[in-house]
Amino acid sequence: MGGGAMAPIGPVKVYNGVVTTYVIVACIVAASGGALFGYDNGITGGVVSMPGFLERFFPSVTTSTSPVAGNETKPTNPFCQYNNQGLAWFTSSLFIAGAVAALPGAWITRHRGRKFTMLVAGLLFDLGVIILAAAYHISMLIIGRVLLGIAVAFASVAVTLYNSEMAPAQIRGRLNQIFQIVLTLGVFVAQAINIGTAHIYPWGWRVSLALAGMPAIVLTFGGIFLPDTPNSLIERGHKEQGRRVLQKIRGTMEVEEEFSDICDACVEANKVQNPWKTIMSRKYRPQLVLAAASTFFQQWTGINTIIFYAPQLFVSLGVGEGAALGATIVTGIVNHLATYVSFHVADKYGRRILFIEGGIQMTVCLVIIAIVLAQAGVGQEGHVSEPWVAWFVLVFVCIYIAAYAWSWGPLGWLYPSEIQPLETRSAGQGIATLVNLLFSFIIGQTYLSMLCAMKVTPLSCPLH
Repeated sequence: MGGGAMAPIGPVKVYNGVVTTYVIVACIVAASGGALFGYDNGITGGVVSMPGFLERFFPSVTTSTSPVAGNETKPTNPFCQYNNQGLAWFTSSLFIAGAVAALPGAWITRHRGRKFTMLVAGLLFDLGVIILAAAYHISMLIIGRVLLGIAVAFASVAVTLYNSEMAPAQIRGRLNQIFQIVLTLGVFVAQAINIGTAHIYPWGWRVSLALAGMPAIVLTFGGIFLPDTPNSLIERGHKEQGRRVLQKIRGTMEVEEEFSDICDACVEANKVQNPWKTIMSRKYRPQLVLAAASTFFQQWTGINTIIFYAPQLFVSLGVGEGAALGATIVTGIVNHLATYVSFHVADKYGRRILFIEGGIQMTVCLVIIAIVLAQAGVGQEGHVSEPWVAWFVLVFVCIYIAAYAWSWGPLGWLYPSEIQPLETRSAGQGIATLVNLLFSFIIGQTYLSMLCAMKVTPLSCPLH
């Protein structure tokens, strides 16, 4: 149904109205919430490799006498250089905080509206950025990351619902995927910024972290000036305001059919006093399982190990820090550009075929990379780095990232928001976000240790 009153099953019902500039701008501004997630993911890997950052907060990673860094008589295996649980906690604390905040975020989204939740997300992210950029002790880093995690969780729940409900049904897939397009753009911009700030010793990391506040400011202004969705307004009892917003975003006064369908859906939704209990019932269990599975498998594709630790991966293959950051930029460009494939074909060919094709392509790439690294002896004692191995890995990492970017990346967020009826939509999206962030935490916290322990096949670790 138009406006997201119910996820479309079968042919899409088309209502009166046109695709207005207003709704496109609103969806783009709201999608700046994706940049919060993307920028942070892209910036983290570069920051944790900057000497100024490591010397201040994690000196054991850089000191030659530490067991992590090795010594002259027994140099550290390159895969173990960053095996530091404190460093991993800096990365992953955001995600455990987000996982805890996902369900409260869903409650706020339903009872206070999508617009209000986006505003809170923007303000929390800005506060977290200020603390991180000014940090002088590791406790400030963790506090800042926790605030960012809460903001990311709130934005992930609210923005995907906002865009899904604002978009006309026939282009809902495209407008909802703006979230992922902005997210991948945030990753690329962050990686590019890291190349510049890496040369600002010893405080370049502060600049990288501070610039994360820019998309949060956009989201904050969106939370102030954008209207809430018709679905949210009507569900919370503001029917006439919901009608006016619907008329504005559809570009016509003739919205009675869509307005009536949304009202009917809201009547059913308001009968549900406890959506968390309802979504566990037999009737809604298939939607719950599919929503959770989409974000579960999205994370277990292993993508976050590339996004978080791409510079460390390429350094471990024997390239210099500058070349490693350059290779990371290439992956960021591929990630962003490939997202447009899904943007243009998901509504035409459907979600299922992209899920299947992307999964097969990613699996093949990881298997090929693992075999080549093993045969080349990468990570084994006495191994001499060969440049061709790093470039070979870069090519197949790019093919792998392209597959993710047009399949599990955007569709992992789009799918849960589409399949839930209005009465369980906030709860379903909250659970999907919880699953995403929980397994992001597990991967972020364990990957560097896995990389060190397994040594030979770093890029295949997330699949074990």
